[in-house]
Amino acid sequence: MKATVLFIVLTSLAVIGSAQEQLMYHTIRTDKAGNIIPWYDDDPAKSYDHILHLIWNFWDTMRVDMNGIPYYMNHQVWRPDFNDPRGLGGDQLQMALSSWQLLYRYSGNERIKENMKFLCDYYLSHGLSSASAQWPNIPFPYNTLIYSGQYDGDMVIGKDYTQPDKAGSFGIQLIYMYKMMSNERYPHATERRYLEAAIQIANTLAKQVKAGDQNNSPLPFKVNAYTGEIGKLKSNTGDKSDAGLSAYTTNWSGTAELFLELIALKQGNVEVYEKALTTIIAWMKTYPMKINKWGPFFEDIPGWSDTQINAMTWARFMMNHRNYFPEWKTDVQRIVDWVYKTLGNDEWKKYGVTVINEQTVYLTPGNSHTSRQAADELLFASLTGDTEKVSHAVRQLNWATYMVDEDGKNRYPRDENWLTDGYGDYVRHYLRAMEALPGLAPGNSDHLISSTSVIQHVAYHGALNKSLSPVARNIDLDQVRLYYRTFDTSGTETIRLIRKPTGVFLDDAALTESNDQTKAGFSWSPLDIGGVLTVKRVSGNSVLITGTP
Repeated sequence: MKATVLFIVLTSLAVIGSAQEQLMYHTIRTDKAGNIIPWYDDDPAKSYDHILHLIWNFWDTMRVDMNGIPYYMNHQVWRPDFNDPRGLGGDQLQMALSSWQLLYRYSGNERIKENMKFLCDYYLSHGLSSASAQWPNIPFPYNTLIYSGQYDGDMVIGKDYTQPDKAGSFGIQLIYMYKMMSNERYPHATERRYLEAAIQIANTLAKQVKAGDQNNSPLPFKVNAYTGEIGKLKSNTGDKSDAGLSAYTTNWSGTAELFLELIALKQGNVEVYEKALTTIIAWMKTYPMKINKWGPFFEDIPGWSDTQINAMTWARFMMNHRNYFPEWKTDVQRIVDWVYKTLGNDEWKKYGVTVINEQTVYLTPGNSHTSRQAADELLFASLTGDTEKVSHAVRQLNWATYMVDEDGKNRYPRDENWLTDGYGDYVRHYLRAMEALPGLAPGNSDHLISSTSVIQHVAYHGALNKSLSPVARNIDLDQVRLYYRTFDTSGTETIRLIRKPTGVFLDDAALTESNDQTKAGFSWSPLDIGGVLTVKRVSGNSVLITGTP
């Protein structure tokens, strides 16, 4: 594993102290080569783990707002002294759900799962267009009356306008929640309601998909859910002039994932989803992937802007679905090159790092955008075997740690504490980086860092009980390091462990150590501290791992 070896080399560099330059909340620290390392610890893995816990605690303990619900359900920016006057960020809840699913897997913290349920339940009951609308049963991205507790419009255009791409992002998170909850014993078939809501969103989006062209994406960026009127862009200069229709964006990976999941589950109008998916992918190949016209994403920008989040999110989609993209290596590299040419920021180049600006109309470096770039490039390296840029990606992650204060506040270096960029659209990038490069997960604790399935339940040593598994009843619980249950009955997981396990069990059967990827079994790859366990499941979804405490 070239990437892992490189990581070990990186962490072995001696620290020579600080660079005496302040970056957000901390003084910059460097290795002996003068390259940036995290503020918390010389070891990036320990630092990333530390900031993940800080960030979750900040979110989990955020104050209840004036209308009795958490502050993050009303506002897009955290302010400690008085409430921000703006409503929700456009993808704020979807981003949080995306990150918390990965963080639950990583930590086993049941409060994270409960927060996910709360986000889904509240949004479904307070944010959808009516069933009689032209665009029915899809979420609105913004609360036009801040304390109403209702989401009913768009931040810039106003009431009744929605963003279809954010509907797709919510739909795919509902699918994941359905999978996570499908083995829980809850009344009223809660998990089926998540699935049914996702199907309704998919039905609305698929019905509206058109071929598109250079100026019109298959679905518009902003549309009136009740009249079907496409929203109008406004000038970015603030003169309120008409800047054309908001008919174009490229943030369709969530929508495409929604269609793919429902097709695989054979739920809803599968033939319609297949046609819509084909149309979206064909349009992406014909226009944005050729001309790098990535378009707007953010709720608060009135006019046109090309955004890194659209470009790199689609690059990740291509890497995760390579069968649809025969030239994916070239296509992804073209997007990466565009990002650095258009949005690369060399302000901290003397510390060995190029960071990423948010978008073309707002050229400010972002914590979420830089960490996204790092995670996506690490995925590319893991798939291609090309480790040339791995060390730089790690430095990008190191740079982004400086945006996190000791209490979990997380903000841009020259902007505010966005509850999108600092939380949901930040945490997931560190966890995805660990998926691509397991050495970035800490070696002093156990963590489930990747799975081809949704994890329904995970419990680490100290949080186990005899009801977890039939296997557990026959094993001393003091010897159990980890138990987890997946939605799918076949798949593969990667687990960072302190030491090699003494046993791995799939349902009632002990697995053997093997590198045969066609059969159930496990393999062990030692690292400088601990190692990486890979579990291959066939016809089973409950895994128990034993080892010395």
